[in-house]
Amino acid sequence: MRVFTETTILIHLEPLRVFKCLADETRLMLTLLIQREGDLCVCELTHALETSQPKVSRHLAQLRQCRLLADRRDGQWVYYGIAPDLPGWASDILAAGAEGEAARLEALQARLERMGDRPERRAALC
Repeated sequence: MRVFTETTILIHLEPLRVFKCLADETRLMLTLLIQREGDLCVCELTHALETSQPKVSRHLAQLRQCRLLADRRDGQWVYYGIAPDLPGWASDILAAGAEGEAARLEALQARLERMGDRPERRAALC
């Protein structure tokens, strides 16, 4: 059972801030991949995007501050998911982004699939 918590999510989501957050290519792809996969940890995202852990972590923190993502802990791992009470207009924006980036998202998902399932991913990456 996935339970994402973020106490600040209940605060009104600001459209301008959301657009600014998603204007960055890395943050957009992180958000869209997380939306498509359900939840992912930093090491999975680092592998999928072929970028450094500090860069991914920094962008994830910004997405949490924008209130687009929430996180949950599972032992030493932190998983990121789409904020549970994302308003409809924000979900529509993500759906449009996913449609526009469908080919790139498929390539990122293929990289994740080659990693195997979660237990295998943990052993290999984290």
